[in-house]
Amino acid sequence: MMLQVLACGAVVFPGLFFAFRKILPCVFKHWSDADVVLVSERLVSSIHAAMATTAGAVVVSSCCGNVINDRHWLATYFVIWYGVPYMTYDIFAMYLSHYYRFHIKGHEDYKQHSLRTINSFVRKEFLLVLHHIALLTILLPVTLVRRFGKYVFAVLSERISSSAIPFFLFSLLQLSLQDSWLHKLNGGMVLFTFFMCRIALFPFMYWMYGRHYGIPLYSVPFHLPLSANLGNSCILAPQVYWFVLLCRKGYRLYQRSRSPASGSQLNSGARSE
Repeated sequence: MMLQVLACGAVVFPGLFFAFRKILPCVFKHWSDADVVLVSERLVSSIHAAMATTAGAVVVSSCCGNVINDRHWLATYFVIWYGVPYMTYDIFAMYLSHYYRFHIKGHEDYKQHSLRTINSFVRKEFLLVLHHIALLTILLPVTLVRRFGKYVFAVLSERISSSAIPFFLFSLLQLSLQDSWLHKLNGGMVLFTFFMCRIALFPFMYWMYGRHYGIPLYSVPFHLPLSANLGNSCILAPQVYWFVLLCRKGYRLYQRSRSPASGSQLNSGARSE
């Protein structure tokens, strides 16, 4: 059964990506290859985000009685056997988005795929690539070996963090609405959901742990293994970094919208899994 879920994930995400790449140019004929690849990537990310958020909400609501030892089958089937193919696919999709972004600009090194283009992608998107590789090689295997269905509250709470991604997609589809209230509202929702689901989620999990054992929040880190605190810190650090980037980008767009020469388009924006 697990191998079937793994195979399903390996087919679903690349299949959706290539389907969107075929469909979008027929609908948006003026879009470049870079636009099509970027939006296709974000559409698949949004679908995965919706699935992950739903799975996280279901498991968290089912395991509030004992946040340490309660089990749920989604903790293994979705996080591990769907997470591995998605993270693997997403690295490939990010590379294609990077390649076409520079290809349409006529860069000499981007006339065709090569080791040089791959190396450039890794250098420019180092933090995102590192994040994906760390999940594939460290976090997911540790979750499988050490937990295998236990501690699902913490595992699936982390999956809820994907809920901010659809707002990034919505931003991409609003290119002609830069000065509208809808665009500003969406920007505010991106910041709010990113903060709540990717940053505030961590103290919330510590608070739930403290409530389970009857200890105050500030004492929880001292009751957890050092490896757990280090692992959470390694996951939280890039989220804080990306949130700061989002705030800076939002501030620049706000300043630009107030100037008479406003009207530039939104580029790729920050993202993560």
